[in-house]
Amino acid sequence: MTSVKQAAMADATLGLTTAQAHERLARCGPNVIPPRGRRPAVVEYLLHFRNPLVLLLVASSAILGWTGDLASMGIILAIVVASVTLDFVQEHRAQRALARLQATIAATAVVIRDGIRGTLPVSGIVPDDVVLLQAGDIVPADGWLVAADRLYVNEAALTGETYPVEKAARGGAEAESRSALRMGSAVTNGTGTLRVEQTGASTALGAVAQELAAPEAEHPLERGLRRFGMMILRLTLFLVLFVVLVNALLHRPWLESFVFAVALAVGLTPELLPMIVSVTLARGALRLAKHHVIVKRPAAIYALGGMDILCSDKTGTLTEAAIRAAAVDDGIHAEARRVLDLAALNSALATGVRSPLDDAILAQASAPAGYAKLDEAAFDFDRRIVSVLVSDATGAPMLVVKGAPEQVIARCGASARRDGSAVPVDEPERRDLVTRYEALGDQGLRVLAVATRGFAAGKTHVGPADESELVFVGFVSFADPPRHDAAAALAGLARAGVGVKILTGDDPRVARYLCAEIGLAVTAALSGAEVDALSDDALAAVASDTTLFCRISPTQKTRIIKALKTRGHAVGFIGDGINDAPALHAADVGISVQGATGIARDAADVILTRGRLGVVRDGIAEGRRTYGNIMKYLMMATSSNFGNMLSMAAATLVLPFLPMLPVQILLNNLLYDLSETAIPFDRVDETELRRPHLWDVREIRRFMLFLGPVSSLFDFLTFAVLLLMLHAGPALFQTAWFIESIATQVLVIFVIRTRRSPLRSRPHPLLVATSLAVVAVAVALPFSPAAPLLGFVAPPWLFFAILFLLVPIYLSLAEVFKRLVYRAHARLVRPRAAVRQRRR
Repeated sequence: MTSVKQAAMADATLGLTTAQAHERLARCGPNVIPPRGRRPAVVEYLLHFRNPLVLLLVASSAILGWTGDLASMGIILAIVVASVTLDFVQEHRAQRALARLQATIAATAVVIRDGIRGTLPVSGIVPDDVVLLQAGDIVPADGWLVAADRLYVNEAALTGETYPVEKAARGGAEAESRSALRMGSAVTNGTGTLRVEQTGASTALGAVAQELAAPEAEHPLERGLRRFGMMILRLTLFLVLFVVLVNALLHRPWLESFVFAVALAVGLTPELLPMIVSVTLARGALRLAKHHVIVKRPAAIYALGGMDILCSDKTGTLTEAAIRAAAVDDGIHAEARRVLDLAALNSALATGVRSPLDDAILAQASAPAGYAKLDEAAFDFDRRIVSVLVSDATGAPMLVVKGAPEQVIARCGASARRDGSAVPVDEPERRDLVTRYEALGDQGLRVLAVATRGFAAGKTHVGPADESELVFVGFVSFADPPRHDAAAALAGLARAGVGVKILTGDDPRVARYLCAEIGLAVTAALSGAEVDALSDDALAAVASDTTLFCRISPTQKTRIIKALKTRGHAVGFIGDGINDAPALHAADVGISVQGATGIARDAADVILTRGRLGVVRDGIAEGRRTYGNIMKYLMMATSSNFGNMLSMAAATLVLPFLPMLPVQILLNNLLYDLSETAIPFDRVDETELRRPHLWDVREIRRFMLFLGPVSSLFDFLTFAVLLLMLHAGPALFQTAWFIESIATQVLVIFVIRTRRSPLRSRPHPLLVATSLAVVAVAVALPFSPAAPLLGFVAPPWLFFAILFLLVPIYLSLAEVFKRLVYRAHARLVRPRAAVRQRRR
C-alpha cells in the first residue's frame, strides 16, 4: 500500500514527460470540444424547402406566374422565403451554444511536465497530465484529485448545487465523488493537484456539447404543418387529375381544361397559412414579452400550448437558491439563542473558507460581543470541523466547535444545561441526538452541530487533539426554501392540465420534502441508478407515472425527456445550468431564466426574465391562444376551399361551360384569404385555454369532409336557382356563383371560430371589418369598371334576394354540422386518451 502511495506522489511531482504528452496528444486529440460538421449553408437553406406545403406553395406561385398573376406569385414567394429564412436562422442556435461552451474553458493551465511546472494552453492537456489548481481557476479537464488543501469547487453550472462543494484527494470508495473534478467547474478556495483522466469530447462537458450538436427533433408545429401539407398535396393531385380526365372525356379544349384544373389546385391551397402562422406567433411573442417571457423560437409558443408535462430542475427553479438558517434545535438542555450565538461566533472569527452556511448563520445572528480570538483549528476533510479558541471578558478560554453532526456528537462527553452547567451524555442520549439529526435531514435540511469546551486560564493554542470531551450545545439547520410562488404556480399548471416532474441531482430526502412543501404529490420516484438499469422502452413505460427523479445526471435527464416524448407527451423542460442544456435541447420547448448560464439560455427556446413557474402559465395560455387561431384558419380554409373545389369539379360533369373562369377562381381565393388576415388578432374562448392542444390532422380532415359537402350543397342550390329560375348563361352563372361562394366562405368564419354558439363568443372587431369588407367588394365587382376584364356581368336583384335567404340557412346548417363534428371527435378522442392513460 505504501509503495502505491509513493508512486502516486512521485507521478504528481514529475507529471508526464514531453514525449509521453506528445504521444497522448496524437492519440486522443486536442482538449477542445469539437464543433459538429455541417453541410454548406446553401445546401442547409435549400433543405428547408422539403416541407410538402412549402413545395405546394412554390408550385402554386409558379402556376400563378404562368397564368399572368405576377402580384399573387410575388406575395406567395415572399411569404415562403421569409418563413424558410426564419427556420434557417433558428437552426444555428446549437452552434452558438457550442461556442459558449468553448468560452467556459480556461485558455491556459499550470501543468507539470518533465518535473517542471509550466503554463500550457488548455487545448494541449492530455490524459494523465498533472494540473495544479488554485482559487479562481477553471478546471480544464475531467480527472481526480491526488492532493488538496481546503479546496472548494463551485459546480453549480454543472450539477445545480447551490453552494461550493468540498473536495479531497482520492482515497476510499466513499471519497470518490469528493475527489472527482469536472471540466468547466470553478475553484473558489484552496489549492489542489488534478490528475487528468478525460479530455475534450470525452469529458462530461463534451457529452453536453455532443447533445447540443445533435440535430433537433422535428418540432410539433413543423410536424403538424408537414402532415397537413401531405394531406392537401394528395387531395390537390386527386382533384386536378379528376378534372383533367373529365374534361378530356368530354372532348373540351385541353389547354382551357388544364388551366382550370391548375386554378382549382391553387384554390385548394391555403396560401396564407405561413403568414397566418407567422403573424399569430409574432403577436403571441409580443404579448408574452409583456409578461416577462422572451420567445427565442416562435414555434415554441405553439409547443407551450400543447405541453402536457413540464419537467423542472429543483434548485433555483422551485427553490430560492439562497441558503438560510432554517431552525435551531437546542439538543437536550441548552437555550436555542445560545446555540445560534456560538455558531455566529465561530463563523465570524474563523479565518478559513467562508461557506454559504457561515453567511446564513451571520445573516440570522451577530457574533456576541466581549470575546477575543486566541487561536483556531482550521477545517479539514478528515475532521469536518472548525474550532475557534476565544476568551471572554474575564479572560477564561473557551473552544467553540462547529461542524458535521456525526463528528461533533462523537467528540461530546456532556450536554449543556440552560443554567450554564453540563450533564454527561450517555448512550441513550447520544442515540437521541443522532435521531434528531437524521430527522432534520429527512426534512430536507443541512445540519451543523455546535459544541464548546472550557480550558484553564493561560490556554492560548489549540489543535484537533483538544476537540474532545466537548459539551454539546445544539444543532443549526439550513434550507434552500421553496420559492414563494412555487405552490401557486404548480396548482395553476395542474388546473391547466400540465403535470410537473422534478429532475434533480439532489438527495431524494431533500427532494421529497420540497415536494411536500410545495404541494406536489409524489406518485413514484426513481434514482439515477434505477434509471440506468432500465432500457429505453422500460423507462418510457414508467416515466409517465413517476413524479420525482433524483441523483439524475445530464444524460439521464435527456433520456427521461425522450422517453416521455415516445409516449405521445408534449414535454417542456425548465433549467438554468450547463447540465440542463442537453435536456433543454431535447424537450419540445426548452425554458430557461435570465440568470441562467449562457449555454442554458442559448439552448432554450424561451427565456423567463422574471420569476419562474408563475409566468410559464401565461406562456401556456398564449400558446393555446395561438393554436386556437391557427386552427380557425385551417378549419375554415380547408372546409371552404374543399367545398368550393368539390363544387367546381362536380359542375364540370354537367355544365357545358366552366363554372368559374381561372382568373375568377384565383380572385376568389385572394379575396377569401384577405378576409382571414385578421384571424391572428381574434379572441379565443376561455374553454380552449383549459387543456393542452396538439395538431390533429385527423380532426382537420374530418372537419373538412363534413363541412365541405355542406358548402357544396348550397353551391348546388345556387346552381339550380341560376339555371332553372334565372336561366343564366355562362357569364351570369360565373358571376353569381362567385358572389355566393365568397359570401358563404367568408361569413362561415363566425361559425367556425368558436366551439360555442356564435352568439355567445364575440369576434374581434378587425375580423368583422375585414370579413364584411371582402363580401362587399365581391358584391360590388360586377358593377365596377373592372367587371369586363374579369368576365363579370351585373346579376339581377332577384339573385341578391335569394342569396340573402340562402346564406343564413347555410350558416345555421354549418353550425349544426360543426357541433356534430366536435361531438364525433370527442367520442373518438376519449378512447385514445384512455389507451394513453393505460400505457402510462
